[in-house]
Amino acid sequence: MQKELKVKNKIFIRQFIVAISTTGMFCLSHAEDFKRYSVSVGWLHMTSLGKMKPFNINTSVNEGTKSKVGMISGATVVNNIDQSRINDMDPNLISLLNTKSNPDDPNSDRYLLDDLLALGEDPEAPDDFLEQATGIAEINGLSSWASNAGLEVEDVDTAGLMLTYNVNENVSLQMIGGFPPKVDIKGKGKIYAPFSASSKPLGGLVGDLYLKNNLLITDLDNYNTSASARAWTPGFQAQYYFGKPGVNKFRPFLGAGFMYAYFSDIKINAGIEKDLIAAGHMIQNIYDDKAGASLEGKISSGDMKVKVDANDAFAPMVTAGFTYDFKKNWFATASLSYAKLDNTATITVVNRNTGAQLIKAQTKIDIDPLISYVGVGYRF
Repeated sequence: MQKELKVKNKIFIRQFIVAISTTGMFCLSHAEDFKRYSVSVGWLHMTSLGKMKPFNINTSVNEGTKSKVGMISGATVVNNIDQSRINDMDPNLISLLNTKSNPDDPNSDRYLLDDLLALGEDPEAPDDFLEQATGIAEINGLSSWASNAGLEVEDVDTAGLMLTYNVNENVSLQMIGGFPPKVDIKGKGKIYAPFSASSKPLGGLVGDLYLKNNLLITDLDNYNTSASARAWTPGFQAQYYFGKPGVNKFRPFLGAGFMYAYFSDIKINAGIEKDLIAAGHMIQNIYDDKAGASLEGKISSGDMKVKVDANDAFAPMVTAGFTYDFKKNWFATASLSYAKLDNTATITVVNRNTGAQLIKAQTKIDIDPLISYVGVGYRF
């Protein structure tokens, strides 16, 4: 009986030792197979879910700014009369403004006002002839306004890169990035300046003249893109992987973190730049006491420069995806990320000759990117 008990105890001890050894070997093997780092490369596609926001525009022309009208054509005056105040104007002035220089010629676009103002070009004309004839305009509406036009970001494709550090078998830290793509920015809508003015032409003998018009600055719909920029948008997040490495080939994961956005090489469309330069001349002509030239889009004394800038931004980011191991160290991965990202674009028009900022336009660009990524990776 005692011999049998000793034999059984020896067998039990041997089995226990074997079990411990096997478990230790498994744990050691598992520890050796666990990889701390991984890198993947692939294709990254960004779709913007943001909606257009309006431009808010300011100019240096304060409400009630005074400017001499100077030379102006009769057609310009007629086309810009404030129709809502036509009854407040002297009938004699209305008659003068609407009288053609040559009524017998239906193709003539010259008004009697043109003949009157032409007298001011006579060398013998008094120095203040034009000022007396056209008056001094009090200008309103240009200091600040919101325009029903804005910018939207176009879809982007680029090469993607993901670097991952595995804290343990289920938790990892990841940086998401890619080759900084060129992003096209689409403009929508027309930008108008709500100009209004009043003056006392002909020395005030025929009362007040009221002008009002929405002056077209630029039509963004006329251009395929309004601007372009190089986008640097790395993302940083913590991720939780379901399943076990070396056991589950398919491992879904969830992640949360933030995205940082920086934009370089910002370029504005040449056509829009030309439109904004013309708007700068409009403002400068007002300062040059040539409000009439401002209405007619004439070149001013200024040398205009257009600047475009976009601020840096941080945004919360969430991700869902999976990895699939098709070899010991090689894996495929796919993910879908969303970031609540927006930034502010600022456009300014500056007179190089004086350094004065004539126009400042700002708009919020809602990017809100939905980012798709598909890649192949390696663990080490």
